[in-house]
Amino acid sequence: MLRSIAARIAQALGLILAVVALNFLLIHITPGDPATVIVGESGAGDPELLEEIRAQYGLDRPVIVQLASYVGRVATGDLGESYFFNQSVSSLIANRLWPTVLLVATALTFAVVAGTLVGVFTARRPESPLSHSATVLALVGFSMPVFWTGIMLVILFASVWNLLPVQGWHDVSYTPGVLGNIADVAEHLVLPALTLGLIYLAQYSRLSRASMLEVLESDYVRTARAKGLSESSVVYKHALRNAIIPVVTVIGLQFGALLSGALLVETVFNWPGLGRLAFDSILRRDTSVLLGVLLVSSVMVIAANLLTDLLYTVIDPRIRLRERSRV
Repeated sequence: MLRSIAARIAQALGLILAVVALNFLLIHITPGDPATVIVGESGAGDPELLEEIRAQYGLDRPVIVQLASYVGRVATGDLGESYFFNQSVSSLIANRLWPTVLLVATALTFAVVAGTLVGVFTARRPESPLSHSATVLALVGFSMPVFWTGIMLVILFASVWNLLPVQGWHDVSYTPGVLGNIADVAEHLVLPALTLGLIYLAQYSRLSRASMLEVLESDYVRTARAKGLSESSVVYKHALRNAIIPVVTVIGLQFGALLSGALLVETVFNWPGLGRLAFDSILRRDTSVLLGVLLVSSVMVIAANLLTDLLYTVIDPRIRLRERSRV
């Protein structure tokens, strides 16, 4: 088991190195000159100043040399300096990482828990009107673009009902102190997390429903019922543990899409996370910040997939037995 984990970590490190190189090359072959962004519009017409800036930031060197230098700095934890914010990329990302983690974790938890419960309910009563209604709503939720959902929620809760804040993650007049801070952030978090979670709730409900329907027809479930166990024990203790494995698989595979959706949600709600930082960096051609955000996002996706592999062994003990048999 430990040997398998070590091998996967080694593969993850190699993949991160490939991602760093690919991101760097893709950004540097796109049109545009960061030097013109650094000097601003007033100095962009001065060729000597532009050459001086390129030499200062190493932009006049060949791309391969710049790539080797960047990989070396990343290996030491140095992500460079922001051209626009005039501070280290590491500090910028550190300040924006927690809001994104909070948003993604809340949306994912909501989608998985609610989607799984809806899927289990509809699988137990597949022909009931509520089951058909849940199926239709899931398809509608899956079809809605995440930015459109966010805009509709803004109109509904800010313009029509005026119940929840729709921008930022702090109010100017929030109550000082730990509890006041938590309450204010939670209030601002409701709409972004709901927007991001709705589409994945629809997917997980459909997936858990299909998986539960298959598991409920298994021999061991019929055996459990024949032993006289209660229906809730059969469903939640025996069937759900196996039915949730496909859901865990999809979580790992879709974590990258979840982060991409977070970029749109953070833009709609002006949420101060990595997605908003990436959006601003693209507009300002701040390549150092954009590379840093892409690197951190890639590490998060790779770590999520590695964690998914480890969760398999917790959910299904048979996977642990197979791992031991290979050693």
